[in-house]
Amino acid sequence: MADIAVTLDPDAGGDGSGISTGVGFFDHMLTAFSFHGGIGLSVSASGDLSVDAHHVVEDTGLLMGDALAQVLAKGPVRRFGHAVIPMDEALSEVSVDVSGRPFLAYRAVFPQPRVGDFDLSLLREFLMAFSSRARIGLHVETRYGENSHHMAEALFKAMGKAVGSAYEPADGTLSTKGSIG
Repeated sequence: MADIAVTLDPDAGGDGSGISTGVGFFDHMLTAFSFHGGIGLSVSASGDLSVDAHHVVEDTGLLMGDALAQVLAKGPVRRFGHAVIPMDEALSEVSVDVSGRPFLAYRAVFPQPRVGDFDLSLLREFLMAFSSRARIGLHVETRYGENSHHMAEALFKAMGKAVGSAYEPADGTLSTKGSIG
C-alpha cells in the first residue's frame, strides 16, 4: 500500500521540483509532464518499494486523476488537447478529450522493457488509473524509437502538452450536450 499526497494545478506552471515518489525514473517522467504542460504538480509518495513500484505508480495515477477531475469545478475548459513530441530518434503522440467519459487507448511497444530498474509496463497502469479517475479520453502512442527512455520521455512530454492545452480555461462549455460529464 502506498501513502501519497498530490496537488495538481493546470494554471500554476510547473517545474517538477515538488515531485518525490522514491522511483527515480517515474519522478523524471512526472517532471517532464509538469514542465512541458505548464502544470503545477507536487507529488510526495512512500510505499512498498521493497516489493516493486507498482502501487506507488498506479496510486499516483489515481490521485493525479482525482486532482484533475476537480479542475472542472472551477469552470469550463478548452476540452481537447493534442501534441506530437520528438526526443532524439523517438516520436510520441497524445490526444486528450475532457469528456467525462474515461477511456485509454494505449499503443506503446518499448524495445527495452526496463529503464534502469523501472518496469515500463507500469506506464500503462499509471495511464489507466489517471484517465479513469480524471474521467478523460486519453490516447497515447509511441510511434517509433530505438531507446525506451527517449520514447517514454517523449510520451510524458506530449501528455503534459496535451493535458495542459485541454485544461486551458474556455469561455463556455465545449459540448453539444451543454455540459461535460
